[in-house]
Amino acid sequence: MTNPLLLALVPLVADLSRDLPDEERYRRLLCALRQLMPCEAVALLKLEGDTLIPLSVEGLSPDTLGRRFKVEHHPRLRMLLERRGPTRFAIDCGLPDPYDGLVDGHQGHLAIHDCLGCPLYLQDKPWGLLTLDALDPASFGSVDLDNLAAFASLAAATVMASERISLLARNAEEQRQLAAVYKRAADGRRPRELVGQSARHKQLQEEVQLVGNSALTVLITGETGVGKELVAEAIHLSSPRAQKPLISLNCAALPDTLVESELFGHVKGAFSGAVGERSGKFELADGGSIFLDEIGELALPIQAKLLRVLQSGQLQRVGSDREHHVDVRIIAATNRDLAEEVRSGRFRADLYHRLSVYPLLVPPLRERGRDILLLAGYFLEENRARLGLRSLRLSASTQSALLGYSWPGNVRELEHLIGRAVLKAMAGHKERPRILTLEPHNLDLEEQALEPLPSVPAHEAPPPRPGANMKTLMGEYQKRLINESLARNQNKWADAARDLGIDRANLNRLGKRLGLL
Repeated sequence: MTNPLLLALVPLVADLSRDLPDEERYRRLLCALRQLMPCEAVALLKLEGDTLIPLSVEGLSPDTLGRRFKVEHHPRLRMLLERRGPTRFAIDCGLPDPYDGLVDGHQGHLAIHDCLGCPLYLQDKPWGLLTLDALDPASFGSVDLDNLAAFASLAAATVMASERISLLARNAEEQRQLAAVYKRAADGRRPRELVGQSARHKQLQEEVQLVGNSALTVLITGETGVGKELVAEAIHLSSPRAQKPLISLNCAALPDTLVESELFGHVKGAFSGAVGERSGKFELADGGSIFLDEIGELALPIQAKLLRVLQSGQLQRVGSDREHHVDVRIIAATNRDLAEEVRSGRFRADLYHRLSVYPLLVPPLRERGRDILLLAGYFLEENRARLGLRSLRLSASTQSALLGYSWPGNVRELEHLIGRAVLKAMAGHKERPRILTLEPHNLDLEEQALEPLPSVPAHEAPPPRPGANMKTLMGEYQKRLINESLARNQNKWADAARDLGIDRANLNRLGKRLGLL
């Protein structure tokens, strides 16, 4: 009889020599693990600083990929990391399970009843975890833990192969920058991250890496709430200036009389209340980067002085004739159309061209597909830890409601909505439940149905096939309509959406459901 361990390991050994995307490599790893040890859910988590980040999951709710598990908040995960080999938790273990209620496709408040895990080590240092969870308390009773240990060894080799391929793709400077990021994590100042896996998000991340490693001035544009400040942080951390400060200033948050002092500093007596000499944001950012948010709000006189700093690196504190030289990279952001502001005379054309050396558009949340669920998971875990809840989850109907909403306030709106929804859900219980589930009524969202494709004239509809139901026929015709529109529009989905008269985000979701994306 064939050894089940060999059946699981042979495909993974073959994958070691293949050039596979990380997501696919990790997906195959978890599929092989479920083949070896059947269960409801498995996950691969990477340890970064004091936080475990899910890289791939099978059988868990999609928002799990957006969650960030601080080790100190999850005693089971901490125990797995502290033990070198596999660990199976007792069925009556009272420690909260981080995946309670997150098993995908199961209705109701189902808690994990059998839990098994194993740490992964690279070069004798803990890299992360493999976790297995089941709803049946007897699932792992007869499991051979030696088999899991052997699998974990090959899993570590898989991870190492993936990371070495990534290392080869980076140059030495990028490695230094990456080390600076992890140093911040070790210092307890883990940088905020850009969460997402959609094509639009990956394109943004690639642009961030590209422009980050240059000295170009960047103008970040996008709607309110898309996360322009996080993009600015990511650009700074991807740059040779990563170990120097990133100084931020919201240009819309200060009156015009104070903006100049905030930017360039002032000397004693320069104006009423200037009781001492003070450095401005540019001097504080010397050697690093400065992030000027809402730069379209600056008054024209301040724009002229800012232009001088961009051109020569020279500035004068308010009330002083002395010149100061600074070496600062400027990253600016706005939700205004600055080109239109230039045409209307509200923004200087020369400053606009100095700022927009590399324009970077951050996509709205409605164009990022299932990233909505990953971000929801990220905010759910933040709220769970802050409120001391054991488990916080989204029902299937709530996930659908989040995906169907247009998000005019983007990521910021989602963050605030999750926070409110958790409090409302808690208010509906006299005692805190073990698993708190957010339902659509907790969100206060009006369900927005997806816009239908244009109606089909009877003479253009596809002829019915024997045995084909209405849903199948409509799917085939929708696919044909989309393909024809893509062909007319050089495979550009935004143009195809306009051509078909529907919202682009809705077209993307429909394309994914039909297998076109």
